[in-house]
Amino acid sequence: MTLPAFARLLFWPLVSAAVLLALWARGWGIWLEPMWLDEAYSAYAAAQGWDFLWHIVPRYETHPPFYYSLLRGWTLLAGEGLVAHRLLGLACGMLSLPLIGVAAARLARIAGVDRRVVVLATLLVVAVSPVVVEMTREIRPYPAMILTYAGACLALLHVAERRQAGRPLLGRAYLAYLGCTALILWLHNLGPLYAAALGLALICVIRLRAMTKADWLWLAAGGLLVIAVWLPALFILLDQAPEWIKATWLHFSTRDLWRRATMLYTGPRDDMRVAAAILLLLGASLLWRMPRGRPLLAALAILAFLPLILSLLISATITPVFIVRTMAALATPALLLMGLGIGWTHGRLGWLLPTAALVWLLIAQFGMVAVTRAHPQRDWYRAVEWLQPRFSAGDRLFAYPNEGALPFDRAVLDRGLAMPSRPIPTAIPTLNPPPGSWYVSGSRGVPSLDRDHLRAIAQEPATRAVPTIWLLRLGPWAYDKGDVFLEELSRGRVEVGRYREGPIDIIGLRRTDLAPE
Repeated sequence: MTLPAFARLLFWPLVSAAVLLALWARGWGIWLEPMWLDEAYSAYAAAQGWDFLWHIVPRYETHPPFYYSLLRGWTLLAGEGLVAHRLLGLACGMLSLPLIGVAAARLARIAGVDRRVVVLATLLVVAVSPVVVEMTREIRPYPAMILTYAGACLALLHVAERRQAGRPLLGRAYLAYLGCTALILWLHNLGPLYAAALGLALICVIRLRAMTKADWLWLAAGGLLVIAVWLPALFILLDQAPEWIKATWLHFSTRDLWRRATMLYTGPRDDMRVAAAILLLLGASLLWRMPRGRPLLAALAILAFLPLILSLLISATITPVFIVRTMAALATPALLLMGLGIGWTHGRLGWLLPTAALVWLLIAQFGMVAVTRAHPQRDWYRAVEWLQPRFSAGDRLFAYPNEGALPFDRAVLDRGLAMPSRPIPTAIPTLNPPPGSWYVSGSRGVPSLDRDHLRAIAQEPATRAVPTIWLLRLGPWAYDKGDVFLEELSRGRVEVGRYREGPIDIIGLRRTDLAPE
């Protein structure tokens, strides 16, 4: 398929419109959604300082501290507000667009189709891809992972063209590939899965039979360099992995697994999967028919699917690690193939199939992105607004487990309120919990306490002096089985209010010797 003459004149305005659409999808309303638990973790760690990031975080967090350090550097320049935190993800999301656009143009040239229509189609699909959009709005490593993976895809395309032209492996493209590989290893604890895919994809495109001695040396040296750079993060992962394997909040289920696994490439609906599959297969067929395109097809397939397959295998055999959001970067190579699919034609009306699939996919994805704007993952602002008129001077919120204080305190800060909290047993992380404690979530910073220690906290003079304790529990079925802490705090108190939404559970307990409210 090629663009009509009038559309070719409008190419850059149309590209600009796609970019503006992407900016709207990623940026609109970022000031309205409260930080949920994982985002509050990021903001909390970044605010503690460099020593905390590199000496304390590795003692309780499975992820390397690089992203938190990146966020800290960003907030030192942009500020500590909610929007300032989210702007880092927005910047990464928007910077990924030109990388994907250039990659799409190179892919189209290799496949022998009109690069303008492929670039435009790819940018439109990326602009409203539900998972990519939502992860770009997160104060988590995912936007940086998407940007890094997009850079790695583009670098591999450059390497493939260099090798097809008979040029040496060493060059700026290969160095960029090494940099992206090292970076993604430091961005997330599942970085090794991405790095494995990048390594195999590189093997597909470098034409092993044409390798010179110098090429082999640079290939080995590059791999060793990446491993050397990654070693400190590997030691952190090996130190934390046993606790994660022993006790994790994740549960792996095969129920409806294929829908959950494919959601990251398209969205949650089956009609979106069908449209995306059509474009994906058409794009793959375009590369397959070109001899020099087949290695690239293999590389893109590995980049898009191998980390997902590995995460599912690990989840089924060792410990649950598969979460859709952690695999969001895999959408990039898949979306490149979908965008390439628009160039497929067969006969006079062959263009109708990819065009219809693209239009259907774009409409469905746009609608999905618009709908999700009204549904934050956990509405901490609503919880804080419920609590604020009931919270009196001297009251205190007890957060058990301690991590519940992170999103609560953040929501209170965003609303400009004063409702002090007390994480139980201590603020994140509780690295030396009392004897008899255990870890539920796989994090060494979030312990559950036995009844004796919970009773001791409830009977402390400072605790008994609080007029009304507002007990915040996240997942009481995990951390407070049998309502042990609730029972201990309730001695000599009466319940005066309760708020429950999803995992957020707030219970007001007022002293019986005070007048009821």
